[in-house]
Amino acid sequence: MKDLEKGKEALPLLACDSDSLFFPANAENIKKNILHHVMSFQGRDPQRAGENDIYRAVAYTLRDIMVEKWIKTQKASYAKGKKRVYYLSLEFLIGRSLGNSMINLGIYDEVKQAVEALGFDMDLLREEEEDAALGNGGLGRLAACFMDSIATLKIPAYGYGILYEYGLFNQQLIDGYQVESPDNWMRYGSPWVFQRNMPVFPVHFYGRVSTYLDADGNYRSRWLETEEVMALPCDILVPGYHNDHVINMRLWAARASRDLDLSYFGRGDYIGAVQHKVSSETISKVLYPPDHNLAGQELRLKQQYFFVAATFQDIMRRYQKKYSDFTKFSDIIAVQLNDTHPSIAIPELMRLLLDIEGLSWERAWDVSTKTFAYTNHTLMPEALEKWDVGLMAKVLPRHMEIIYEINQRFLEQVALAYPGDIGRLRAMSIIEEGEIKKVCMAHLAIVGSHSVNGVAELHTHLLKEKTFKSFHQFFPGKFNSKTNGITPRRWLLKANPRLAELISAKIGPGWITDLDQLRGLEPFADDREFQGEWQAIKRANKERLATLIEKECGVEVNLDSMFDIQVKRIHEYKRQLLNCLHMIALYHKILRRPDLDLAPRTFIFAGKAAPSYWKAKLIIKLINSIGEVVNHDPRVGHRLRVAFLPNYNVSQAEVIMPAADLSEQISTAGTEASGTGNMKFSLNGALTIGTLDGANIEILEEVGSENIFIFGMTAEEAGFEKLNISRTPMAIYRDNEEVAQIIDSLRDGSFSRGDKDLFRPLVDSLLDQHDPYLLLLDLESYLACQDRVNTVFLDQIAWSRMSVLNVARMGKFSTDRTIKQYAKEIWGVPVNDDV
Repeated sequence: MKDLEKGKEALPLLACDSDSLFFPANAENIKKNILHHVMSFQGRDPQRAGENDIYRAVAYTLRDIMVEKWIKTQKASYAKGKKRVYYLSLEFLIGRSLGNSMINLGIYDEVKQAVEALGFDMDLLREEEEDAALGNGGLGRLAACFMDSIATLKIPAYGYGILYEYGLFNQQLIDGYQVESPDNWMRYGSPWVFQRNMPVFPVHFYGRVSTYLDADGNYRSRWLETEEVMALPCDILVPGYHNDHVINMRLWAARASRDLDLSYFGRGDYIGAVQHKVSSETISKVLYPPDHNLAGQELRLKQQYFFVAATFQDIMRRYQKKYSDFTKFSDIIAVQLNDTHPSIAIPELMRLLLDIEGLSWERAWDVSTKTFAYTNHTLMPEALEKWDVGLMAKVLPRHMEIIYEINQRFLEQVALAYPGDIGRLRAMSIIEEGEIKKVCMAHLAIVGSHSVNGVAELHTHLLKEKTFKSFHQFFPGKFNSKTNGITPRRWLLKANPRLAELISAKIGPGWITDLDQLRGLEPFADDREFQGEWQAIKRANKERLATLIEKECGVEVNLDSMFDIQVKRIHEYKRQLLNCLHMIALYHKILRRPDLDLAPRTFIFAGKAAPSYWKAKLIIKLINSIGEVVNHDPRVGHRLRVAFLPNYNVSQAEVIMPAADLSEQISTAGTEASGTGNMKFSLNGALTIGTLDGANIEILEEVGSENIFIFGMTAEEAGFEKLNISRTPMAIYRDNEEVAQIIDSLRDGSFSRGDKDLFRPLVDSLLDQHDPYLLLLDLESYLACQDRVNTVFLDQIAWSRMSVLNVARMGKFSTDRTIKQYAKEIWGVPVNDDV
């Protein structure tokens, strides 16, 4: 803090220049503004300021710069009357904002100099920032990458979601078991969040519906006697890369329509007096409340409608500033539904157009369907949302009426196209008949949108040919593919700065906004000097990860070992259990054949299991139990280590991805929609071992079969096996001695301190002939493929060549390419290609 006192003299906000409300962003001016914010925003004596004080002051300083650019962006968009995109997502997993903002604003060095002049370390300051717990996994991280690309491509757009006070949960590992605790990431507030006092919108729930005849003799509806919650807008700014273009995510926080009910208070019922406030504000309290009971299901439905209803009031407010009717609505507004969570927006827009604006059904439906587009993210039946009709009718009675009307009109069209085909009507109905009637939200999204896209070529093919085959036949041309991507600014430039610097030194910095330029690395793949630099950077990244592992897990790892990494949500279809079986096989080999030429390996896992998903939590316990045995067996030495990093998040991923040698992408073929972790690993030079699933197929097509390790069944073969069972898991167990030894060691207590019952459920599922994830049927192929991985890793020249070529051929997997496709093919908005 050597310059804190000297900097005190220039605390007032700096004078304007012709281009900026605040300052030219050089190091000296940034330092002065940091000191200003220490005092004016935080009320701290600069001489006593600590790292958290300075971090917040830096964040406020960057926010000053961004808000000015955001205002200019908004004014330019309004002046030109541009079509705007509204991206609705229940998750935005943005991680930390400080480093990304400095990089995209082009002032990283200046901020770093200012911070160092004040006597602080930039890396330590960045550790002061909490990861924004606004998402859970790939869905939310994709949305965050999209925001970065939308800003970089200068597309006029907004992200809309919920400002959760609590994230999913903090994960601790106690005796190898996952233990959840609250993730109160907002307990001290966030300097990146603008809480706005206007516009604040009422959102309604419950009540009843009354019908009447309007002046023209048309039936109309009123939604009466509702409960009201207020939606408070909170903005987080997202800067484009080096282009002065800043967009915002508008995240809604729930507030009570009244803080205190004085009638209760006057009677001495102090709890009753604040009950409405507490109940109302629960809506934005927690990301994904548990839904195994009716109260949790009701809260989730209210969350989804809450942010959708507030968003459409905001959209209407903006639109009606300029337009008095709705003839231009879909020409000016495009709404993208990120999965089924926001699909209640379809009946909500219909309600507004019918009940508030007085449009006819036909006109309202035409406007609505031209406005919405829907992205499907899953093939898993349990992830295709369905709501009990009774619950929907209770919470949103008017919307339930509208959904019934949409369904009736849609099924009349289907019946005309397929006379007498009752089975098709039942399969395509938005209302699923049964003991408990359900609303199929994916069906509603398909019927109510002009575009439905999958997120990888295989995923889209399976949507069209299996999951939604009848819809594809009825709506030819509606389904399309938009393969996911990642932003290279976050996942290479920020996460792996040394590699980014090496790449830019060889081919220039153009790849940062045009990832196809990475192809210029191909001539260096066989350059021994370049390979040496490449390997040195990988080792430095492994050192950084090794430090984190020792700190979090207490495990010391061998830097010369292969860092074999699987980090993602823990789920049976992602097959972390298959990885466990290979770990056990490798452990057995080392014990039985210590003379074998095996590359040392460090197996690294991270990821959370849903709190109620007991089998996934048991897999976490198994991983840690294998580690407990392997890491303490002196016969193994440094040849094998297992580590499970707790509380996986974006910031942890930024340490993990650059250090990986091998990326495990081993889901059952036909279950993963796309995956983006596979892309992040490859972009950072890891080689992939994977199945022909999701975007793995397209990575294979780009990098070449000689630069990736593919094993297992295709989606078609997996589908055949599930129906026909040509070879049972038990037959494999009997016929293959290596497999039998792996299963027996799970069953005899070798990895459970002698407890033969602990992992019995996993053994039973492995040997079940109806195992839907086909682990033993793919195990032999997986083990053979891992032998090939071992052979190549022992030849570091060959491995490095493959690593370079993986990076060089990742151009397709930039979200810049994905967003350009959305903009041109779905949204109908121009793209600024000159970035």
